[in-house]
Amino acid sequence: MAKNLVLVESPSKAKTINKYLGRNYVVEATVGHIRNLPKTKLGIDVEDGFKVSLLNIRGKGDLIKKIRKLASKAEKIFVATDPDREGEAIAQDVVEILEGKTNAHIYRVLFNEITKTAVKKAMETPLEIDDALVQSQRARRVMDRIIGYSISPLLWRSILEASGNSLSAGRVQSVALRLICEREELIDNFIPTEFWTIVAEFLTDNGDSLIVKLTEREGKSLKIQPKPEMNESDWEDFLKKNFAITNEDDAVKIFEDIKNAKDFHISDITKKKSKRNPSPPFITSTLQAESSRKLGFRPRKTMRVAQSLYEGLKLGKGEVTGLITYMRTDSTRLSNEIVGTAREFIKDTYGKDYLPSSARSFVKKNKKNVQDAHEAIRPTSLTHPPQDIKEFLDKDQFRLYTLIWQRFLATQMESADVESTNVSVKAGTNILKASGSVITFDGFLKVYQEDKENESENGNGDNSQIPVGLEENQKLKLESIDKNQQFTKPPPRFTESTLIKELESNGIGRPSTYASIMGTIQDRFYIEQSERKLFPTDLGKKVNSVLVKDFPNILEVNFTAKMEEELDMVAAGENNYEQVLNDFYGPFSKQLKFVKDNLEKIICEKKCGSEMEIKIGRFGKYFACTAYPDCENIKSTNEMKTSEPEYTGEECPECGKRTLYRRGRFGKFIGCENYPDCNFTKQITLGIKCPTCKEGDVVSRRSKSGRFFYGCSNYPNCDYVSWNKPKEEVESSENENDN
Repeated sequence: MAKNLVLVESPSKAKTINKYLGRNYVVEATVGHIRNLPKTKLGIDVEDGFKVSLLNIRGKGDLIKKIRKLASKAEKIFVATDPDREGEAIAQDVVEILEGKTNAHIYRVLFNEITKTAVKKAMETPLEIDDALVQSQRARRVMDRIIGYSISPLLWRSILEASGNSLSAGRVQSVALRLICEREELIDNFIPTEFWTIVAEFLTDNGDSLIVKLTEREGKSLKIQPKPEMNESDWEDFLKKNFAITNEDDAVKIFEDIKNAKDFHISDITKKKSKRNPSPPFITSTLQAESSRKLGFRPRKTMRVAQSLYEGLKLGKGEVTGLITYMRTDSTRLSNEIVGTAREFIKDTYGKDYLPSSARSFVKKNKKNVQDAHEAIRPTSLTHPPQDIKEFLDKDQFRLYTLIWQRFLATQMESADVESTNVSVKAGTNILKASGSVITFDGFLKVYQEDKENESENGNGDNSQIPVGLEENQKLKLESIDKNQQFTKPPPRFTESTLIKELESNGIGRPSTYASIMGTIQDRFYIEQSERKLFPTDLGKKVNSVLVKDFPNILEVNFTAKMEEELDMVAAGENNYEQVLNDFYGPFSKQLKFVKDNLEKIICEKKCGSEMEIKIGRFGKYFACTAYPDCENIKSTNEMKTSEPEYTGEECPECGKRTLYRRGRFGKFIGCENYPDCNFTKQITLGIKCPTCKEGDVVSRRSKSGRFFYGCSNYPNCDYVSWNKPKEEVESSENENDN
């Protein structure tokens, strides 16, 4: 019998580590958490230091027995759960379930990467469980449970039309929903304002073209339409230094003035050299955001694929090898060893010109909220370039591994050299300008293209194409001039990528939570995703409205960020569990009591006249009399609904009753008001005929991953599908035929 027991979270990781350690070790997986708060009650004593009642998770009984049996025969036990707060809490749970079951000393081991060298090194330098990290995780879990357990029933009361028990509130998910809803409200209330731009093309004597835009007139700078709420005094101050072209009459006047100018010449040329530095190596949030933008991966998918790369893959006939370091981190730290290896690799592969004089460090001193227990996300070794092991990875693994590899390597490469040129053309009292930049040395861009969607990748310039050889006072010939009417645009909707950045910049949530936040608000149908943009659903807007009205301060960005900061202070040993929860629970409990006291009572219509309250049974939510068992009156939530149905204005073709909009698992659809006596349903179409069969209508559908796509209503007889709106595809095909 092996003398040593090693406990990890993942079964696949257990197999890999077992091969590294050999016969003297038994490696068993906890398969995630083994204990949790109870499902049917709060499980927290708010009157006695917020003590928790943790129960063994249902279904883990046999596994716990097996772990106890193995522990009873072991001389040493190494708990190697994941190197983060959750992993530390699981490690503590393991210690507690083994109390009195073993005489072995229990060590804590951190595997920041799953390679033979890293695993053996960690086993040689075991640690003790970090109680501060455990308390931080427990405090976060308690805070989340109190909010969800207390607020969710209020949502059920307020939004009875929601089916099932899916309505919930969360400390971070509700703030994310609020950000999306507030952005949507800005978009809905946005009033476009008119403005005009004037663009001219000039030719040099050599026939080179220079395209410039009006930026200055009579010594004043051109600005887009100023804010409508400007008062008369603000407007006067604005006009002293600036002007705006806000109507066609002004545009025509300036257009003619430029067109009829007697002289066109270059009044100023400035050149500036600068360096563009590489971005830091990936942390969890930036990896999720970048893989969403560049690869189209949802955060959950990014973490799932990254997990497989971390836990290890078999590369040909060799042993299973972990390809990246631990993927839940907000530290940009890199080990001296890997940085040295990277510098050698860069010199040998790209030449000394691509190697900076000294290694780069991206660790910012005194940066708050950073857990620096392990490194940034990087390859475990540079002996496995993506192309060399492509055949052993699936498509998603290869794409994500390549992204991580390139980003890491770029961090240690030389900066790119950029030359920017600004040209001013004078036409009477008007100044028109053009600016452009060119990459004179690609540096790290040779490996990793940043801002790929917005930048030119061929080194020809970022903006306008500036001809070479231009000189001050050089005469130009006006080739053409245009005036263009435009309108200001509302702020863009969030994508998963930009929402993650917004949450991170506000100090909300932590690396390990972003994927679950994105998933939860979509799984609850609070938001929908179309063309990568996040839209709040009607249900999401109602939930947000209730939460903002009843808990405006508790579920507010700054308050949530402050709680995150206090939880981080617990992890750092600078604050304690009970104090942080007291700071939170004091204002929360007062607000909760106020909301409950002012909530409209639902009175039992039986003789007792007691209040009705929401309960959860086998078949979902229902209302029960608080006088039970003296009064056994109950009512389904359907009987208590007060909202008016949304009718379509059409009749049911089967029974003649009215049809209305309903919401199901996959979004809105049309159904008969006579349901269940009449089962007529109809999909909501886009009003576009299927471009394939020409008979069915195009409808919007949701994939299993939650992503929206377009298909034919005649499916499965017609298998047309598209990620893009079919109207765009039809127009594209028509244009191709015209050519």
